Amino acid sequence: MIATETDQQFRVLGFDGPDIAAATTADGIVFAPGAAAMTPASLRIVVRHELFHYAARAHTAADAPRWLAEGVADFVGRPPAPLPGPAAAAGLARLPTDADLDSVGEQRSAAYDRAWWFSRYVAARYGAATLKRLYLRASEPGHPDVTDAVRATLGADLDRVLAGWRDWMSG
Repeated sequence: MIATETDQQFRVLGFDGPDIAAATTADGIVFAPGAAAMTPASLRIVVRHELFHYAARAHTAADAPRWLAEGVADFVGRPPAPLPGPAAAAGLARLPTDADLDSVGEQRSAAYDRAWWFSRYVAARYGAATLKRLYLRASEPGHPDVTDAVRATLGADLDRVLAGWRDWMSG
């Protein structure tokens, strides 16, 4: 683990963004300077999230779906929260794109939230062990596309799973 002291150090190690607390490399975890100001509870979330990425590296292809990797890492790292209800469900029950995850600020935060909510739904509906199987199936070297991985692991097509997710999010 490396704790950088300046934004420049964080950038030199290949990371940038005022809203990034830490990142995982092949060799470990790099903390941004802002991580030092985090509350202990927030830091625990970040550490668990990044430890998931580090531990899963050996089973994760470089072209694995990022939204699934980030959603499962947040599922491991974040405590549960109450369902958002019908008013917020429509905006949250959409899979994020790589562009959403690469954006800065609120858009990135919302993308991570959407990935997390999807992972929470899969764990609630199908079980945490099935979420793990989905992650491995969709992310392993030589993995199928997400649509095929969802069908093989969850026994339903992706559109049906997404519809179930939207219903679940509405409470």
